[in-house]
Amino acid sequence: MSTGVRRRMGVEERRQQLIGVALELFSQRSPDDVSIDEIASAAGISRPLVYHYFPGKLSLYEAALKRASDDLAARFAEPHEGPLGARLLRVMRRFFDFVDEHGPGFSALMRGGPAVPADQVRSRDHVCATNALIDSVRQAAYDQILAHLRVTEAPPRLELVVRSWISLVESTALIWLDGRRVPRAELELQLVHDFAALASVSAAYDEEMAALIGPVLKEEPADGPFGDLVGRLLSLAS
Repeated sequence: MSTGVRRRMGVEERRQQLIGVALELFSQRSPDDVSIDEIASAAGISRPLVYHYFPGKLSLYEAALKRASDDLAARFAEPHEGPLGARLLRVMRRFFDFVDEHGPGFSALMRGGPAVPADQVRSRDHVCATNALIDSVRQAAYDQILAHLRVTEAPPRLELVVRSWISLVESTALIWLDGRRVPRAELELQLVHDFAALASVSAAYDEEMAALIGPVLKEEPADGPFGDLVGRLLSLAS
């Protein structure tokens, strides 16, 4: 039988609860449209108690962004087993799971949107902190792709290909959120094809890239994502 007594949370446990509540609300709507009162109500506490743990919405927003960026970066982690195309497709599916579930929050993270009323000026520290979180996601993705290619230090053309592809994934996801007009599964596969295309074109111009990418492509099965791309390209020329 319940006594009706609410368990008292420790400081860190309460902070983590508030971050989770804020992240869920920021994922549903623009951070500008979420109030401290809503966060307090969703957490089952009073508005003054929210301020006891966080100085204001800006600091809570930054903490929520940090959790979101850690989660997003982790989506690029994948066991280094099996064909690269299949690995990248699994990564894209997890990445778009996050984008789908946290649309406004993802947009705010990648665009560095404000979390304070428009008539208040964001501090330089806030802008720098947000940019650092974005960069950490991009760097985590970059490091994971190099690890999949068994490369510790990327030559210039490979770095260009990988970073360009990461930017393409990011911008594609942001555009997709605006109406979701392309089926998500098709977009995930297309982005894997985009990586293969970028890498192959670069390899056609550079021997070092050819030595890196050639063996990877030779390991790809005909029924995998990269093989599918070859079939689609051949059908265009027929």
